Order: sequence, then C-alpha cells, then structure tokens
Amino acid sequence: MTVLQDIKPNFTSIRLNVMAGITTVLALIPDSLAFAFIAGVNPMISIYSTISILILISIFGGRPGMVSATAGSMAVLMTALVAENGIEYLFAATILTGIIQLLMGAFRLGKLMRFVPHSVITAFVNSLAILIFLAQLHYFEDQSWGMYVMIAGTLLVIYLIPKFTSVVPSPLVAIVIMTLVYSFLPGGNLQTVGDLANLSTSLPLPHVPNIPFTLDTLWVILPTSLSLAIVGYAETLLTQSKIDEMTDTKTSKDKEIRGQGIANTATGFIGGMAGCALVAESYLNVKNGGTTRLSTIVSGVVFLLFIFVFSDLVSMIPIAALVGVMFYVCSEIFDWDYLRNIRNTPISEVVIMVTTVLVVLATHNLAIGVLIGVLLSVLQYAYKSAKLEVTNDWNGEEKVYHVKGQLFFVTAETLKEKIDLTDNSKMVCIDLSLAHVWDHSAHMALDNISSSLVDKGKKVRFHGW
Repeated sequence: MTVLQDIKPNFTSIRLNVMAGITTVLALIPDSLAFAFIAGVNPMISIYSTISILILISIFGGRPGMVSATAGSMAVLMTALVAENGIEYLFAATILTGIIQLLMGAFRLGKLMRFVPHSVITAFVNSLAILIFLAQLHYFEDQSWGMYVMIAGTLLVIYLIPKFTSVVPSPLVAIVIMTLVYSFLPGGNLQTVGDLANLSTSLPLPHVPNIPFTLDTLWVILPTSLSLAIVGYAETLLTQSKIDEMTDTKTSKDKEIRGQGIANTATGFIGGMAGCALVAESYLNVKNGGTTRLSTIVSGVVFLLFIFVFSDLVSMIPIAALVGVMFYVCSEIFDWDYLRNIRNTPISEVVIMVTTVLVVLATHNLAIGVLIGVLLSVLQYAYKSAKLEVTNDWNGEEKVYHVKGQLFFVTAETLKEKIDLTDNSKMVCIDLSLAHVWDHSAHMALDNISSSLVDKGKKVRFHGW
C-alpha cells in the first residue's frame, strides 16, 4: 500500500479533502442500504445513522480521515433483536452500546490493541476485502450483460484517469461518467439506487426509545449492546491501526473509541443504529487525500445534501457503477504484498493469518476471527518460549541445578523431571538467576520440588528467586 504523507493545510489540502469526502459518500450509499436490509430496518434509518456517526466522529474521534458509519459486521448482530422485540429496542441498544464504548475509552482499553499481532491485522484487512467482494455479488442476480459492461467501464475509468490527472478522484469521475452514460442509453434496465430504496426527506427528530425502563428491558438489550460494543471496538481500532500505518502517523485509540461512544449514543437518541469504522471507505478516503477531519465532515454534510436536495440525481446512479468502485476498493485494500512474500514468512504466521481469515468468512464476525487469531498467536509464543535448559554440577557437598529460560505452566513439568531426588547429595541449590518465574504454576512446581527434596532428607535453597 502507498504510504501517504501528512498533507499541509493549504488550498490543495482543502481541495483534496473535499473531493475525497464526496467520493467516499458514493461508496457509502450502497453499503448503508445493504446494512439496513441486513438489520431488517428501514433504509433511511441506516442513512441517517451514517450521517450522524460520520459528523460526530469527525469532531470527537481520534483518527482524522477515518470513515465511521453503519457497518455490516454490526448489522448482523441487530437482526434477532429487531425481529423479536421491534425497532425501539434497537434504538435503546444503540444508546447502551455508545455508553459501553465511552466506558471502554475512559478505562483506556485501546491499549489492548498492542496484543494484536501483524498477522492478525493482515488477516482482518484481507478477510474484509473478501467479504466486501462477496457482498457485491448479489447485485448480479437477474441482471443483463450491461451490468458487466458498466462494471468493466467503471474500473477502466478508475485506473485510466490517474494517468492524465489527479485533480479529481478517479472513482468519483467514474461514477459521474457511468451515470451520464446510463441516463442517455435508450431502454436501459440496470438497477439504480432509486430501485433499492425510496430516499425520503423527513428529518430525524430527538427520540427517547419507547420501551419500558425496567431491569427486564436491560437484560434484553444488554447482550446485543455488549456484542455491538466489542465488534465496533475491534473493527474500529484495527482499521485505525491500518490507517495509521498508511499515513505514517500515530493517533489515540482511546480518544477514537470515546468518540465512537459519543456518536453511537447520540445516534440512538435520533432513532438510529450503531456503527463503527469501515476499512474500505476509510482506505478510499485516505487514498484520495482525505487525511483530515474536513474530509469526513464533508462526507456527512454531502450525504445529507444528497438526501434532501439531490435525491433524484442520487436515485439515478446505477448500482453497477458503485459495485465497480467497491471491486476497486477490495483490490486496493487486499494485502497482495503479503502473498508475494509468503515464502519468506514463517509458516506459523501464515497459518495464523489464513485461520483468522477462514474464521471471519465462516462466522461473518470479525471479533471472533480476531480473537481466534490472537489466541493462536499466544499459543505460538508460548510454544516458542517453552524452552528450559537445566544443568547441574557439584559445589563441595552441594549439588547445584542451573535453570535457564522461561519457567511457566508449560515448562514447569520439565523442571520437575530434571531434578534427581535419589542421588546422594545432602544439600541442593536451585539457581534461578538466569530463569524467569512467570506464573502460579511455576511457583507451585518449585514448592513441590522443595517439598519432595525435603522428604528425601535433603536441605534445599534457592538462588536468584
């Protein structure tokens, strides 16, 4: 991926951020509609939620240029709650999700991302690229060959325009051109944005969820809210790590998760659904120069204008053009360099990456995939660390065992096996000056060894512990 440098605050920077923000909106439109269908809610709920989250996270978040909105990974967690209890319970769950995330930020849980290794971050990005690609395929159902031609044309424009100019983002140019072409084609029958949803223009008003304020209600929404908060935390901070890497910057993860908490809480109070950072749209935004808060504020404002002022024009955009943009984004965010260098990558790292991707694809749950990846990395580290060297010599009447390495639950049994309880020594010294005693299992092993030696009539002392 291209490393982008910080853009100086000048006219060029403003232009780049404004154009990037507009381009990002066009990628958000089909996603917002699709996520509404997944959650089982009116598409306008997802659209207004995206606008609300975009603008609020731009103000309160910690990662400028990162795009947060409604997300598929969170929408799938809402389906059962909406189906079983109704939409008002979803609004309450969104508010509670935001409160939980505010607490996560207040307790500085962003530091937990340090425990996510690079192989898992790579798997996260690659699995999202695959999921986004697969999510576009349902748009091909019952479509004519014109769909394929328009997607090919969109991709052709996206890759050709940068060879001539970089003034306007090529995905934006591609969508405009394809919309004009489709408008002037006689008898065109491709699916458009207007076919997927009726873009109404009623403003969302402050809204307190119409539910009983009881403990029973809390137990109904708490499992969904916890799941949403955790998935949002994982997807947001992993995306933030990737965008930090792209821009060669370091931003506050605790501030970002607090900002997400504020955005989700407020969105719940206008009758919205929870969201988090989106890696595809974030990459598209940053790739086109949207590295400041201006880009995401522009996205939110322009999205609002599209709905209230230009809804007729937005309804004319062919879905094929938007699918072409998403295919381009999938290709760009997938870590092809990892595949090209896979022969030089330790096999254990490859296994962790592939396993994480497969788990995410099988469950459609990023949090589960990342958790499995982190657990596998911990087991790998434990295995590599489970090397304990034990030698012995005589020091007069004392037999000395020299222990070198990491002493924890994996290696504790190894130490026990190395201690000879039947020799003729009267005094035993266990030298731990070159060892590190990590956990309770190691302490218990040392206590057991000491007790066994004493039972054999030997005097025991420990050195370096």
